Amino acid sequence: MAAGETTDADGPTDGRDHAPERAGTATLAPGTDDGPGPLDRNERRQLALVRRFGTTGSLLLAFAALGAGAAPVDNPVSGIRVLSLPARMPTVAMACAWLGMLMVVIGWLWLGRLALPGRSRLVSRTQLGRTIVMWGFPLAIAPPLFSRDMYAYLAQSAVAASGADPYEFGPSEALGVDNPLTANVPNIWRDTPAPYGPLFLMFGRAIAAIVGDNVVFGVLLWRVVMLLSLALAVWAIPHLARRCGVHPVCALWLCAANPIVLFHVVSGMHNEALLMGMMLAGIELGLRLPRPAGLVVGAVVIVVAGAVKPPAFIALGFLGIYLARRRGGRITDLLRVAAALVVVFLVAMAVITVASGWGLGWLETFDVPNRIKTWLAPMTAVGMFGGGGVSMLLRLGNHTDAMLSITKIVGYGISALVCLRLLWTSFRGRMEPMTGLGITLGAVALLGPVLHPWYLLWALAPLAVSTNDSRFRLVTMAISASVALLVPPTGAGYVLRAYMIPFAVIAALLAFAAILLLTRGKVPRLLPTRGGSAAAESR
Repeated sequence: MAAGETTDADGPTDGRDHAPERAGTATLAPGTDDGPGPLDRNERRQLALVRRFGTTGSLLLAFAALGAGAAPVDNPVSGIRVLSLPARMPTVAMACAWLGMLMVVIGWLWLGRLALPGRSRLVSRTQLGRTIVMWGFPLAIAPPLFSRDMYAYLAQSAVAASGADPYEFGPSEALGVDNPLTANVPNIWRDTPAPYGPLFLMFGRAIAAIVGDNVVFGVLLWRVVMLLSLALAVWAIPHLARRCGVHPVCALWLCAANPIVLFHVVSGMHNEALLMGMMLAGIELGLRLPRPAGLVVGAVVIVVAGAVKPPAFIALGFLGIYLARRRGGRITDLLRVAAALVVVFLVAMAVITVASGWGLGWLETFDVPNRIKTWLAPMTAVGMFGGGGVSMLLRLGNHTDAMLSITKIVGYGISALVCLRLLWTSFRGRMEPMTGLGITLGAVALLGPVLHPWYLLWALAPLAVSTNDSRFRLVTMAISASVALLVPPTGAGYVLRAYMIPFAVIAALLAFAAILLLTRGKVPRLLPTRGGSAAAESR
């Protein structure tokens, strides 16, 4: 199904005749079970090898996490003979981490050849689900990798549990610099208030009341929360994909099995898991339940997601487009649905705000993450280049901060225009609302003042369930594979350890090349054969 065609549970709404899907495609008409057949014997052997390959990479990452991960300052495995071995050999641990990352990424790409739209045979949901569990389980029980943000979650939650206002005080001031939770927070965030929504800190306050200042127990509980949220997304993705005419397996592979999810949600424990899970579940519930229950329940769940991370609020608008089109697609239908959503939003946020006891302080700290100036964010890069580079070159002085203020406003403005445009386009039936949501969230992420690799998940989830466009999938595969290898496993810079990087990377690449030679001819081809299509390749 092309990105511009729109279908929902009530059938096509773009005003055109829709011919049945050709046999052998990987798309599904909403509400049908037609689709490609199961893998043949040779493909099942390939799948088994790919599954073991990725699992081996995940196990290597789990082992490396003991020495090259984002371990707490007071490492609980220190002094334990076997478990402390990676920490005593950091170069070896880093080499294992990079090798594991490469193996998981290439395994995901191989798996994608068996889950590609257009094939006459696809991996089944059960086979794909088992693969995701096998790849994710070692990371779920290993120490965190790729980020130290979870320690900030713990400290900010402890601030909330202590009775202090987390939107006014940072961990250093509220807990003290000697507190074990504060000691694990990166220096840049120790004196800053919490930048997250009130419901996220309410979750954290409950966890802090249970674990106290026990870092290990706190990390484990937060990981359970993130995994449950990811499971919610995995539940919603197949249902939403069917509504949009996308095969559930294709959507699950692109989103749930994505290395960015494995590395930065399962292992890194970013709260994008909560955003994705509740946002997608809210949209699905809003479309599944009869009205008016669907509108109320779906909107409340989305508001809950936004009260964790505000970009999820955008999904309310596109849920409203779905519901307005179901009512008839008239302007009056749109206005009625919009009014109802505004009421639900205000009531739900009022309840959350009063229950938290912190008022609207989260609105004032929403800009806290922007303290990081990263060249990954296009608008920030323009601001730093223009205000710092060009301005200094022309001897006009350093105007970086002023330029960043301007580019931030411009970025937000463009994102707002993109959102309004896509809302209207979706309402007129020229685009699937889920596609519009994905593009809008992508614009918010890319045009914002700060960009992290896991922010791409905002756009990836809605787009994965709403389009079969081969160009989009190829670009997404390339970006995901590249971005997954961008963040170091330590979750921080290699301070005083930079000399280890060349040795670790060279060792990982040599080992990876040797492993690829051993698997040559036994795994799916990454590139199509000269015959052209994936369907031809699968025969």
